[in-house]
Amino acid sequence: MFAVIKTGGKQYKVQVGDILHIEKLTVEEGQKLTFDQVLLIEDNGKTLIGTPFIEDALVRAEVVENFKDKKVIVFKKKRRKQYKKKRGHRQELTRIKVEEIIPSAKAAPKREPARAAEKAEKKAAPKEEKPKRAVKPKEAKEEKPKKRETAKTVKKEAVEKTPKKAPTKKKTVTKAASKPKKSTVRKEK
Repeated sequence: MFAVIKTGGKQYKVQVGDILHIEKLTVEEGQKLTFDQVLLIEDNGKTLIGTPFIEDALVRAEVVENFKDKKVIVFKKKRRKQYKKKRGHRQELTRIKVEEIIPSAKAAPKREPARAAEKAEKKAAPKEEKPKRAVKPKEAKEEKPKKRETAKTVKKEAVEKTPKKAPTKKKTVTKAASKPKKSTVRKEK
């Protein structure tokens, strides 16, 4: 039997009797604590998967000690710029021992995507015929009343009625190849 729990922004696979190093918790040595963010429990072939967590599932553990991890050196340097920085860091951790994994009676039901469920329903249900639209006969378009003739509209109509000339091709002028310049180097005889 094992479980996957979430603590300190990380996920851990745990079994009864495991000793883990996790992000520091504000709990003193010897105290017991429970993790309620259980993502998965596997028990003799039965797997309970939470969405995202399993309801009523718990993992009980005891705090063994709070300690600091090994020192990590952070060294920054930019060559030829006389820039160097050296820093050390020791991460604070908590060592715990897993005592008990308590699965819940039931896992949260898996959600099927809505589209898949709708497709299954459509395949099972007989197709209904949609009523056809009544076709309307085309009606004669009513002519719009003409606008008053003004000097501008008369000019526009005259321009529109005049036949347009076919566009003429512009001749491209190419420059004649210029003669190469004579070199000023004299040849010796």
